[in-house]
Amino acid sequence: MSYAYKLNEDVRHQPQGPQGRATTEPPMIYTIIQHMPIESDGRVRYRIRAKSEKIERVVTEDQLSYFQ
Repeated sequence: MSYAYKLNEDVRHQPQGPQGRATTEPPMIYTIIQHMPIESDGRVRYRIRAKSEKIERVVTEDQLSYFQ
């Protein structure tokens, strides 16, 4: 399994609500700052930092999309 996104790449993060449900919040732009260890079930994870605020979070690859 490999990482789809590179370090320092800008991505769009779609927040999830309780129990993985989609939220009505608009996606935010983040920068990939670290590749995290791949989970035992094969999910790829990243540490991301918001471009507009001082927010960092760890997310799975399925919550991200390319930003153009």
